[in-house]
Amino acid sequence: MCGICGCGSPEQKQSHKFVFKREQQHHHDELDTGRLIQLEQDLLSKNNTFAMQNRAYFKARNIFVLNLVSSPGAGKTTLLVETIKALKDRFPIAVIEGDQQTEHDADRIRATGTPALQINTGRACHLEAQAIGQALNELDVKNNSLLAIENVGNLVCPSSFDLGEAHKVVVLSVTEGDDKPLKYPDMFHAADLMLINKTDLLPYVDFDVERCVAYAKRVNPNIHIICLSSTKGDNFTIWINWLEDKINVDSSVES
Repeated sequence: MCGICGCGSPEQKQSHKFVFKREQQHHHDELDTGRLIQLEQDLLSKNNTFAMQNRAYFKARNIFVLNLVSSPGAGKTTLLVETIKALKDRFPIAVIEGDQQTEHDADRIRATGTPALQINTGRACHLEAQAIGQALNELDVKNNSLLAIENVGNLVCPSSFDLGEAHKVVVLSVTEGDDKPLKYPDMFHAADLMLINKTDLLPYVDFDVERCVAYAKRVNPNIHIICLSSTKGDNFTIWINWLEDKINVDSSVES
């Protein structure tokens, strides 16, 4: 169960509490609030312990790990497929896919010849470090390789859960609106890189790239930003170059 949003709990539908900016929010039961805060702290502490174990595992085997996060439909899987095509001759790649149901995305990755493991989270809206550790027992992740984790589509809870990755990359589609960094600041604050995806659709949507970049920088002054189109290939080499540079700096993954 997620202590942040309650996902995964059998009582989920009954126990969700929404906070409205009205005076009645001050009348919330103090005991329930305290228990919720403690539950969240305990959950994140436990997750961080597993994340540290994962990170040690990756470091010992020289595995470079990305945690790809976004809302549903931002284009993470297409991005991964095209990234695999560009890099698969350079070094081994493996993928962990997170979705509530189906193996559709893992099947798309496997079609490229890349090993992929699907984690179906059921009611849960994010991946956790313990599940990643368990997946490593089933997925053949080579030493000196790239492991990409595609998180469940959600701009809220995945921001709080460290999986042991080297970098968190948030993918934002131009179809979602340029105000998302301000509406979901925790996610953009936690990310090292924002990919503004589907830029080929800019002529058809109301999306101001400069405004979106300014919002993201307001939330996270250190975030790096790349605008690209995974389907058309626009600026895709900039993303590949960023990835290769990080791999060279953070590890010694070689072909």
